[in-house]
Amino acid sequence: MCSGELSPTVFLERKDSLMKICFIGFGEAAGAIIGGWGAARAGSIRVFDIKTLDPATSKGIAIRAAALGVKACQTAAEALAGADLVFSTVTADQAIAAAEAYSGAMPKGAVWCDLNSCAPKSKQTAEAVVAAAGGRYLDVAVMAPVYPARNMVPCLVSGPCGVDVTSFLAALPMNVRQVGDEVGRASSIKMVRSIMVKGLEALTAECTLAAVAAGVEEEVFPSLKSGHPYIDMEARSAYNFERTLVHGQRRAAEMDEVAKMLRDLNLPDGMSSATAAWQRYLSDTDITLPDADITNYQWFAAKYLLRTKAAE
Repeated sequence: MCSGELSPTVFLERKDSLMKICFIGFGEAAGAIIGGWGAARAGSIRVFDIKTLDPATSKGIAIRAAALGVKACQTAAEALAGADLVFSTVTADQAIAAAEAYSGAMPKGAVWCDLNSCAPKSKQTAEAVVAAAGGRYLDVAVMAPVYPARNMVPCLVSGPCGVDVTSFLAALPMNVRQVGDEVGRASSIKMVRSIMVKGLEALTAECTLAAVAAGVEEEVFPSLKSGHPYIDMEARSAYNFERTLVHGQRRAAEMDEVAKMLRDLNLPDGMSSATAAWQRYLSDTDITLPDADITNYQWFAAKYLLRTKAAE
């Protein structure tokens, strides 16, 4: 049974129009989910992002909130006041810190839905913090990019609150599936999957840059496709480079958590740590995206190689 003063029955019997929702962290994931719900739910949502405290970024937060019809709060306490559901959508490296800093301000019995890409033990640490503050905790693993699915991106949930809360999340609506009662199980599934998914992304990027630098891509890519017909190197490379330029730091933080999970399992973490380093390295370049969508891997490769040559 979930801890907290708000019983599961009362939680589920509340009228939908009275349910108050808070987002801690107002980045891509929060914006996508809120935008997917649309105007009908926007009035019940408050958001707080630490960038609000910085004059250089606060205006951007206010503009995005206004466009979505939600209230951007100046403090976390204001955003959390009266909240029934709290979505933590910060970054992997800040998930525990967010729980420590803010969960004490939410109403007793409110549910802290942790959507951050963290190692299972990190989720369990955050759960203990939320429980000590009188809240309830749900491990939520977002299993695909939030665009274009937005609020209907596939999510796995686990934890003792799963049975009580999953049906309500589905009614918001969200695309959720319970995978167990243990906090950390949903995240384990996501983290283990990321070893392969983001590891392949790193290999694809490294292979593409090497092929272009050596001038052998016209031989290498068809050869790879004949051996692996379901992998379109050109298309995958273009997509991977775009994702890394825009979200490399966040993806690197996720892979740091994957490496942490592997160490917790007494397994080597070399591949995942290298993937994190690769994502971070590329995102630290001064290469910016063109106005048009990237449709050709050669754009990024040329930019990267020219940058490298200029630095010599």
